[in-house]
Amino acid sequence: MHLRTRIEGGGTPRPEQWGIDSEYGRLRELLVGPIDNYRWTPGNAVAQRSERVGLRFDAETVKRQYGEMIAAYQQAGVNVHILPAEDGLPYQVYARDSSVMTPWGAIIMQLEKAYRRGEYAAVLRFYLDQGIPIYDMVSAGNVEGGDFMVLKPGVAICGYSGERSVAPAVNQIKGWFEAEGWEFMTYAFDPHFLHLDVQMGMIAENLAVVCVEAVEPELVDWLTARGIRIIDISYGETMNMGTNIVALGDERVLIPAAGKSLIEKCRAEGLEVFDPDVAMIAAGGGSVHCMCQALKRDSVE
Repeated sequence: MHLRTRIEGGGTPRPEQWGIDSEYGRLRELLVGPIDNYRWTPGNAVAQRSERVGLRFDAETVKRQYGEMIAAYQQAGVNVHILPAEDGLPYQVYARDSSVMTPWGAIIMQLEKAYRRGEYAAVLRFYLDQGIPIYDMVSAGNVEGGDFMVLKPGVAICGYSGERSVAPAVNQIKGWFEAEGWEFMTYAFDPHFLHLDVQMGMIAENLAVVCVEAVEPELVDWLTARGIRIIDISYGETMNMGTNIVALGDERVLIPAAGKSLIEKCRAEGLEVFDPDVAMIAAGGGSVHCMCQALKRDSVE
């Protein structure tokens, strides 16, 4: 198997068994990071705030909540793959960041934090062992999967703050997508928000959750112009990972139990909601969207 399947200038073939062309096609195969070595790490601003306000990490609660999340995916008919745990990687559970899936295979990303840089090796081994095509590997700087989304067929976005993701690396991916004939939006934001998926997330076809007061008007206008309706949530909900959700497809969505107002709004839209409690994990800096990477969704083209 070739390590890189991307064809220079575009026209890369799409694999049948793997890949996604949206954030909302029915989710079939999912990669989730391991919980084994997870602990809150001082280099993460959310974990630092959690400890500052008096929360204490509890490993048993973390494992129980992780199991509840996995059970929710299985109940929804998703085949879950769990990355093998490796020593020295306390945030390996956040499988969103070390790679992303595209219509043409996976992209191996580069992580900014020193305690996370080794995560690329474990996920690369996983893809090679499973025979999942590697579209390419980022080489122009650090860019993390929490900033990247395949919104709908032909349209993708990647945010950058200059910290977790930097412009040269984002533009490298943009060039690849544009060569394949896709529109690719790059969006600059304040590093206070960590990743783009702390500010927005796709719920279903043409429906997104966005913290309107947290993002620039240009992002709202851009989404609206592409036919994407917005459910707005407050800044307070956003900083509790309120946009960090996973569309399951077929009018279903997985939302952490703490996101009560979003759950109510989604049910009012007629959506079926799966709502595992992952509060102890999320207090370390990432929720359900951060912990997973879609490997296969049904095409919606």
